[in-house]
Amino acid sequence: MFGIAVGKLESQHPRCAPLAGKSTLNRLEQAKSPKDISSQDRYLRVAVKSQAIEQLLIDLFFDLSAPAPKSIFIDMDVTDDPVHGQQEQAFFNGYYDHECYAPLLIFGEHHLLAAKLRPSNVDPAAGALEELQRIIPQIQQRWSNTQIIVRGDSAYARNEIMSWCEEQGVDYVLGFPGNERLQRMTCELEGKAQVEFERCQTVQPPLRSTAWFRSLHYRTLDSWSRYRRVVCKLTYDTGGAKRRYVVTSLPAHQVIPSSLYTDYYCPRGDMENRIKEHQLDLFSDRTSAHVFDSNQLRLWFSSVAYVLMQALRQHCLSQTELATSQLGSIRLKLLKLGAQVRISVRRVLIAISSACPFQTIFATVYRKLQSLPNTS
Repeated sequence: MFGIAVGKLESQHPRCAPLAGKSTLNRLEQAKSPKDISSQDRYLRVAVKSQAIEQLLIDLFFDLSAPAPKSIFIDMDVTDDPVHGQQEQAFFNGYYDHECYAPLLIFGEHHLLAAKLRPSNVDPAAGALEELQRIIPQIQQRWSNTQIIVRGDSAYARNEIMSWCEEQGVDYVLGFPGNERLQRMTCELEGKAQVEFERCQTVQPPLRSTAWFRSLHYRTLDSWSRYRRVVCKLTYDTGGAKRRYVVTSLPAHQVIPSSLYTDYYCPRGDMENRIKEHQLDLFSDRTSAHVFDSNQLRLWFSSVAYVLMQALRQHCLSQTELATSQLGSIRLKLLKLGAQVRISVRRVLIAISSACPFQTIFATVYRKLQSLPNTS
């Protein structure tokens, strides 16, 4: 089936298979860069060009995207990749409570822009600024009028990241951990929330109190280089006041506090679905090689698979019942189909069961793939 897809049913060399097997891919893992190839080694004849793979994810992002959008969110987050053996740079992580890697993933909406494998004993924001400095200038060059908003949790609310964004004309919406100073600055807001909560409890059935929002002009004592806008979300219930903070470059006259938190920051939670697809549906956690760089390559294999599946979902399933399905569901319902493959002198016949429940969608996807440019 793969041979049919890439037009290589027969090899061009009498001693080689039509497609690379697992042994050839294993040699690719071993030769981590072209400089590792030796004329004395009969096996290491292919190598990885890391920068080219990283650039490929950016190029495919532009190729698969619609015309320049008015704005785009750049989401970044870290996940845990458990290890089971003696892999290089595998460490115990107290937050995840096991030995693991901590890959950094960056998405532009649903498009994967970067997948960086990291040891789990590094700062959660390690390498994030360097990746933003590599990715965002390319977006600005291609889409000069598009507003870029960097989004992440409190691990990325670092002065160096925010300062760079401000210098480059890039907006940001980042989670921020609370402290005693911010708590004192919102004492009045807590009092109002408490009064409303107590009033809601006097009626039957008790009403649910609303969330309160306020913008604060805030600067840390020593880590920030300037004052910035911090938005506080405060709720009050039987357990007392609960506060959440977001730091942003977006001014109050452009985005009010409640909208900033609910419409700009909270949707970053959808990135957890993208990470789930990347890690569980496309097996990016199969980092079982001993060498760290080989595991990075395996992470890229899954990343390219994600790009292909996202392109399928975006361009071929947009008007079907699988348009918003998880990639795992698309694999199960559309790709993992039983069929008879019959090869004759004149043709290759693939017979899918007439009772296949998704045969109409399968035919639609086939027609759309045929109509796409550069499908060859």
